[in-house]
Amino acid sequence: MVVLLGIDIGTSACKIAAFNADNGSVIASSTQDYPVYHPKPGHVEQDVNDWWDAVCVGIRDIIDRGVDVSTIAAVGIDGQSWSCIPIDSEGNVLARNPIWMDTRADQLAAETEAKIGAERIFAVSGNPFKPSYVTPKLLYLQKNHPDLILKTDKILGSNAFIAYRLTGAVTHDYSQGYAWHFFNEAKLEYDYDLARDLEIETRLLPELVPSDAVVGKVTELAAAQTGLKQGTPVVAGGLDAACGTLGAGVCKPGQTQEQGGQAGGMSICVDSALAHPQLILSPHLVPGQWLLQGGTVGGGGTLAWFSRELGAAEEQIGRENSLSPFIVMDDEASESPLGSRGLIYLPYMAGERSPIWDAKAQGVFFGLGYDKKRGDLIRSILEGTAFALEHNVRIAREVGAEISEFRAMGGAANSRIWTQIKADITGTEFVVPSADTATTWGAAMVAGVGAGVYKSYEQAVDMTVSIQRRHQPDMDKHDAYEPYYEIYESLYPSLKDAMHKLADLKNK
Repeated sequence: MVVLLGIDIGTSACKIAAFNADNGSVIASSTQDYPVYHPKPGHVEQDVNDWWDAVCVGIRDIIDRGVDVSTIAAVGIDGQSWSCIPIDSEGNVLARNPIWMDTRADQLAAETEAKIGAERIFAVSGNPFKPSYVTPKLLYLQKNHPDLILKTDKILGSNAFIAYRLTGAVTHDYSQGYAWHFFNEAKLEYDYDLARDLEIETRLLPELVPSDAVVGKVTELAAAQTGLKQGTPVVAGGLDAACGTLGAGVCKPGQTQEQGGQAGGMSICVDSALAHPQLILSPHLVPGQWLLQGGTVGGGGTLAWFSRELGAAEEQIGRENSLSPFIVMDDEASESPLGSRGLIYLPYMAGERSPIWDAKAQGVFFGLGYDKKRGDLIRSILEGTAFALEHNVRIAREVGAEISEFRAMGGAANSRIWTQIKADITGTEFVVPSADTATTWGAAMVAGVGAGVYKSYEQAVDMTVSIQRRHQPDMDKHDAYEPYYEIYESLYPSLKDAMHKLADLKNK
């Protein structure tokens, strides 16, 4: 049996799984948690040494569960976006990593964009100049921590850091290239002229490589730390959203991954570098394709918040009936009518990403009244996050991106009512793959292509990705949702000033 190993460096945990390359089935898996630090307002950090420790523990865990390391053909790695990891020439980590939620460079990003020009930056990068990207984060380090920069040899991304620890190779894959605003999306290369005008120290930039490039082999030291066999090939890997998209079976234009994890989002597969200033563009893992992405903070985390803070009744019912409280909430939501009896939810629980890009946006239940029941609140959460998805879809259509089907992944895909609501609101079929390990499997699939286990990504998908169920949209309900969506979209512009005033009060 040929085995492929996938490593997923997520925000809350590292997930590791060994897969049977013949069918993509999981042989063994392990999840290792690590903390997130919030030292100051706008500062959201992780210690990447915690990531490496989690990788070492997780790999040894799956070995203990019966994985024979001699059968592992290759290792693939995916990682969270917008990591800015400074290492010195000996590979020592010099600072905590400001993760994708970090906004410390907000003011500096605005000043830089005004100086260079938003149009010029967008023409090269195809992405908005926002503080969560790596470019403003590095500028912040250069301005506020020059001594650290003097010691820095290279800036690494998340999967690149793990690949470095495994092999000693310093790289940056194409799919994570979009983190740098001087990365030319269409040409897949650095624009050094723009980098210099941005005052980026270009000596800090790693070599760009395809995601399926074998960047090296597991070193003697890494083998001793992880339990892997020395000499095992390691590919560069890629962005977690891209790997999840591939793992869900998206390898053709029009297919779209819909993410329903802690956060929500979409990745539309397109065959040219389509860009919209309110969305995110990155190369796909599949050569000649790109992903036009929208990301919202309103995903499964919103429902988890409701369960934790307001869901005591659902927890109790679940305990009494041996059910998950989320199943109980689904049942309650199904008793609420379309439109949640006139309750509309804005899922901006930690600001909002695309398409409004506002760190000060606030979550809102609009339309509360004595007629509302708990099920209405729950259903409004399901509908509000679906409206956020539809908002991104409509923005994507402005540049000609079309969606043939959504492939749902993440915990929210396990909810039939939530998935059906998304299908009805978007008017598009939702397909749910059988496995819920799409992101880790996508990383392993990239390793399989890079190591020659598969001839192509299309072959890998055909061999390993199966469908659990399909949700066809009810177009009558789609039409009925339209007036509710119009109200949803109108609320943020109407409340924006008040949201900002409230955010400023909270941060005093």
